Amino acid sequence: MNKNELIAHVAETAGLTKAQASAAVDAIFHPAHGAITTTLKQGGRFTLAGFGSFVPRDRPERTGRNPRTGAELKIAPSRGAGFSAGKSFKDALNG
Repeated sequence: MNKNELIAHVAETAGLTKAQASAAVDAIFHPAHGAITTTLKQGGRFTLAGFGSFVPRDRPERTGRNPRTGAELKIAPSRGAGFSAGKSFKDALNG
């Protein structure tokens, strides 16, 4: 499912117009100012009960290797997002 399909699904199941559903999806998932991104940028945890939690994860600087030349290089520290599935979500997927 891509973003347009998600918007269509939200519009249909919630009885919204596609414009309203698009605004709702962006309010949660927009990469610059959505609720998940904003919460993780501030170091918080974003939890949807029954679905799961998104948490910020810091990766330290590390040494990598250029696969073409074999030369070592430093990989800068970065912040990423981790996801832990909730019990209800896992149960739904497993049967």
